[in-house]
Amino acid sequence: MAKSSEFINGGKPVTASAASGTPFDQVLVDAANYVMDFEVRNPEAWRMARYCVMDTLGCAVAALNVPECIKLLGPPVPGMNCQHGARVPGTQYELDPVNAAFNMGTAARWLELNDTFSAVEGGHPSDNICGILMTADWLSRRNVAEGRPALTMRDVLAAVIKAYEVQGMLQMENSFSGYDHIMLPRIASTGVITKMLGGGYREVVNAFSNAWVDGVHLKVYRQGDNTGSRKSWAAGDAGARAVRLALIAVTGEMGYPTALTAPKWGFYDSLFKGKPFRFQRPYGSYVIENAIFKFVPAGNHGQTAVECAFKLHPLVKDRIDEIQSVLFKTQDKLMTIMDKKGPLTNPAARDHCAQYIVAVGMIYGHLGIEDFSDEFAADPRIDALREKMTVVEDPRYSREFLDPEKRSKTNGLQVTFKDGSTLPLVEVEYTIGHPRRRPEGILMVEEKFRRHLKRRFPPWRQENIIGLFADQARFEAMPVHQFVQSFII
Repeated sequence: MAKSSEFINGGKPVTASAASGTPFDQVLVDAANYVMDFEVRNPEAWRMARYCVMDTLGCAVAALNVPECIKLLGPPVPGMNCQHGARVPGTQYELDPVNAAFNMGTAARWLELNDTFSAVEGGHPSDNICGILMTADWLSRRNVAEGRPALTMRDVLAAVIKAYEVQGMLQMENSFSGYDHIMLPRIASTGVITKMLGGGYREVVNAFSNAWVDGVHLKVYRQGDNTGSRKSWAAGDAGARAVRLALIAVTGEMGYPTALTAPKWGFYDSLFKGKPFRFQRPYGSYVIENAIFKFVPAGNHGQTAVECAFKLHPLVKDRIDEIQSVLFKTQDKLMTIMDKKGPLTNPAARDHCAQYIVAVGMIYGHLGIEDFSDEFAADPRIDALREKMTVVEDPRYSREFLDPEKRSKTNGLQVTFKDGSTLPLVEVEYTIGHPRRRPEGILMVEEKFRRHLKRRFPPWRQENIIGLFADQARFEAMPVHQFVQSFII
């Protein structure tokens, strides 16, 4: 397979070397070339970027009614603010862009509802939006205060498309094993934000190298007994770090040319068992065009399982106590991440437990933000039904999950009653937010956005905000600071 650099800059890749003359790793060069020079031409990429921004902002606004989330927001030192700073949507906070990115990113990820992308490694490319939008708001406000042109939402969408692509290309063929995928939006955002800040090719490639030098996050806070709320603020942490690294890069701070390939000390040898990264396809706009929206606040791999549960609800809702067993067929990815047994002690553990979300769906026929609270989870039928589930891998499901032509997320449920009768297997291959179901998925995203706005804004504000997204050309032309102002309470 050809290297990605052969597909950008007209087949004439730019190269880079440090002051010492050491050439930069090709992966860093390719990413910097893409960020600096690639022109996004596909209208579908621009359209999907608009919907990704809509969806992410809706998720952020909805989380602002959750006390556990709210307590982490605001300036890191109480009482501090930043003149002409970035405004955190849905709040009155005006902060420097680093801390604004933490605030927005934490809120956007809190409910486990923002978009995803199917690949060897999991992740949420929408995690990039917090640092991009907060940096753009700060830059736009500063420019206007200094008599210079504001940034527009087209600038934001261009950065979003490229950040999705850089992250997605790394996810597609590379498993980071025990390390958390949150490192990937940190890396992608660092490069695109450096360009937004006025950095040139040299600054962008330096920035990417420093982002890799940051290393990895442990995944322990997403797994087993340690599953906890850090998985809800990790994206904010990554976004804030990306903005900080970008601000450092545009001062002219040096980069590290063999951050990946240096013997013994580079990323490959230190953290990736000496293997180089693999890339499935050239850089373009593929990732954002294939983003997957969530329709319930739960783990990515379980979205189709919840659809199966909803289909079973009318057939079992009056017979829950009669259920003998539930066969839960799934992909190996779900078994690694969401197959949880035993006590679930907090909402973060519940939204990443496949058995919990299926049990709630079968019993109630819905799965909402409030359905992960301690009070709701106290319903004894939920844990009783969880205990009756047997989760098994279907090799076809696992194979087609990684197939570039399918990228399905198939799950299947089959209920057997105590009298020996069995319901037919209920199977859903593509969740409603999948590209294969895009028309109905977009309607779902719009309805979801309206529902989230109702949690924070009065009716007239809701309609004003919805109107901002109605027309692609008007949306792209809108000054960023005016757009963000529409979300300030």
